[in-house]
Amino acid sequence: MILVSLLIVALFVLPDYYIWSEFINCNIAMLWSTLYWLPTLAAILLMIIAAVGVYNINRIRIFFGLFTCIAIPKFLFVISSVLGLAINSILHVSTNVPNILGITLAVISCGLFTYGFVFGWRMLKVRDIKIESYDLPSEFSGYKILQITDLHLGTFENRKKLIRSVVVKVRSLHPDMIVFTGDIVNADAKEIEPYIEILSNLKAPDGVISILGNHDYCKYSRENTTISRLKKNIEAVKSIEAKMGWDLLLNENRKISRGDSNIYILGVENDSIPPFPSYGNLKKTIKGIPKDAFKVLLSHDPTHWRREVLPKTNIQLTLSGHTHGMQLKIGRLSPSRLAFREWGGIYKEGMQTLCVSLGIGGTVPFRLGAWPEINLITLSAMIEK
Repeated sequence: MILVSLLIVALFVLPDYYIWSEFINCNIAMLWSTLYWLPTLAAILLMIIAAVGVYNINRIRIFFGLFTCIAIPKFLFVISSVLGLAINSILHVSTNVPNILGITLAVISCGLFTYGFVFGWRMLKVRDIKIESYDLPSEFSGYKILQITDLHLGTFENRKKLIRSVVVKVRSLHPDMIVFTGDIVNADAKEIEPYIEILSNLKAPDGVISILGNHDYCKYSRENTTISRLKKNIEAVKSIEAKMGWDLLLNENRKISRGDSNIYILGVENDSIPPFPSYGNLKKTIKGIPKDAFKVLLSHDPTHWRREVLPKTNIQLTLSGHTHGMQLKIGRLSPSRLAFREWGGIYKEGMQTLCVSLGIGGTVPFRLGAWPEINLITLSAMIEK
């Protein structure tokens, strides 16, 4: 974490120092020179405040805005300018093209990131996914599961339009079942309260089944300073989900029947590696299920799939969220690739499949490329030849 913090500081300071020393220092008054450094000083101050444990969502948004709309564009300009100087030196020419290119890249990147802040987090997409399996009973061929994940309701500060549009879109798709794979809040159960009526309208013939994500244990709230307050907050999350008609699975499973045939929906509590909380018990979750049955596992963190699901079970389909694609994706490129082997989309190993949804929300209202999404998963029975 210290290394990451130092890297972020360097991404602010080094480009600023290069631009200031090469283009500004000798050309403007001291007042304007000082004002030039204010965004970087503000960003460092916000990092210090966060490091001492003072959490505030608005400060996080300001920092993220400074990083994406100021630090990264400046970094792109500096890379272009420095490479241009090197090329000019090798070719013994003098041209201002690299600086012009750098300014162009900086302006474009700033515009794109601004678009992500203003519009990107509202651009809800539906991803259609088909899952085929020899183990699926024919009675369930065509069965539709609608996956929602990572609402992070506290991020939207009671702006209900996006969440209302999610509910309307889900109902229009007529799924047989709705599943929610965790992180309904950022830090506190009270974040759900403005949305209870809206989310209560999520309905499907086989119900809404949910699990908890790492944020739903409310450990990120600065108000939960005692164990009793923390437990009270977690119980409030569970109680509200029940009030909305959701079936919250805590290392449990549910049987879904069509005639004499069954499939099983498994819900494990968050199973992660540090620093994320881990309360999952897959052995308990799968207890009592026939080994050859078709199973759908809801597990918030996709790293659980490779750590335990693949080596220890024959679970055919695992649905996860958690990564958000770090809310930034260009093609198949995303910073999520640095932290997660499986971070968004469909992954297969033999007859086992993992589906990682990029989810709806995040810590800040920002999406670029990694647009908010819901997944409509259609099951299909394969016939042995």
